[in-house]
Amino acid sequence: MLYVEILGNLPSLAESEVKALLELADRRFKIAEEDYLLLAIKGNGRAFPFLDRLGMAHEYGILLFSAESVKELYAKAESIDWGEYIAGTFKVDRETMRNCAHDVENLEKKLGAIIYRQGFRVNLSNPNTLVRVYCGKKLWVGVRIRFFKAKTFDERKADKRPFYKPIALPPRIARAMVNLARARREILDPFMGTGGILIEAGLMGLKVYGVDLRKDMVEGARINLEYFGVKDYVLKQGDATKLIEIFPDKTFEAVATDPPYGSSATLAGRKREELYEKALESIYKILDGYLSIAFPADFNAEKVAEKIGFEVLEKHYQRVHSSLDRYFYVMKT
Repeated sequence: MLYVEILGNLPSLAESEVKALLELADRRFKIAEEDYLLLAIKGNGRAFPFLDRLGMAHEYGILLFSAESVKELYAKAESIDWGEYIAGTFKVDRETMRNCAHDVENLEKKLGAIIYRQGFRVNLSNPNTLVRVYCGKKLWVGVRIRFFKAKTFDERKADKRPFYKPIALPPRIARAMVNLARARREILDPFMGTGGILIEAGLMGLKVYGVDLRKDMVEGARINLEYFGVKDYVLKQGDATKLIEIFPDKTFEAVATDPPYGSSATLAGRKREELYEKALESIYKILDGYLSIAFPADFNAEKVAEKIGFEVLEKHYQRVHSSLDRYFYVMKT
């Protein structure tokens, strides 16, 4: 078993990102149980390279066991061979979630003492192994494999890029959109702007393709990709409603994009709804796989997409600010 602790700001999107990555790893891997922001997963180490791509998560690790009470937790901790999971020194760290239903005062000290008695040394400042205890409806005990530092995402925010425009997705959400599109080898963003989605995809090792109507955006996205060390890219100036003309002999496995929303964005003189519909038609012609896309909440994306031929699999709501509500959609051809 494995665990993932997801972010709390867009939990449905975060959970769907985990499901998409598990699907890429092995279709038999599933979320077995949810406890607030902790997802217990039926899976094994083959999922690690995919979970390393997560954007909307705090961490993931190996799930050792769960318990219905503190007493049961201690009994299980006494019975397992910690040598299978601890290399070198260790520390026990507790996460008390909002729905914690147990008295966990001093739990980490008592669990640490159990592990210590098996011959392992404690290091509270720089342990080799971090044992994690989550308190929710149940108690969960695991060993952390990867922690996703907020700083690494913050360093890729729009205002930290050499070519900067204020309208851009946060890097964590951009990364999640790539994952929701289930990209294995490559991805296209037909409204790439300054390249935020392409940066995240490129850092995952994917080949990235980008299109934008404006020449300055194409050059700016190129500067940003090079700045973050992304080398495997194809960028073109062109119209997202005419993708088959830009890529006449190419079919894409995945598309992730965030079209312009209106007033402050370039709509090329077209009405917003017209642009969206024509872009969806254009994407459908060059896609054999999944589309991850964001639209304002007042656009009836499901009706338009299904008319074109897409299967709308899911949508996730976000209130951005007082004048913008949007949905993130996952669609399939």
